[in-house]
Amino acid sequence: MEQNIEEVGSGEATELAEPNATEIPAAPTEAAANEAAATAAPRHRRQEKVGLVTSDRMQKTVVVRVERQVRHRKYERYIRRRTKFMAHDEIGAHTGDIVRIVETRPLSARKRWRVVEIVQKAS
Repeated sequence: MEQNIEEVGSGEATELAEPNATEIPAAPTEAAANEAAATAAPRHRRQEKVGLVTSDRMQKTVVVRVERQVRHRKYERYIRRRTKFMAHDEIGAHTGDIVRIVETRPLSARKRWRVVEIVQKAS
């Protein structure tokens, strides 16, 4: 095997790497792993909604009514739409409370939300 030597202006000789030489990559550091995770596809953030508790008759479950406004396509006026969600409640919300709910895994046939906080207690 021949080694290529190049003369540097100061009179020192340095070795050049062979063209077929392979370098062993350094072990990935924690910072590199975090950077790789940041460049990967972002994780889906869980939806959050704020609504009014309309029923608390069940054990550890409340019904939350969420209102939203939708623009009518033809008449271009805003219409109120309501949706009811069944939410798991460990906090102890009561009818009339305004609560924040967050999406979660299916807990029962109709329950896919969880109460995170009570925004405003009923007066």
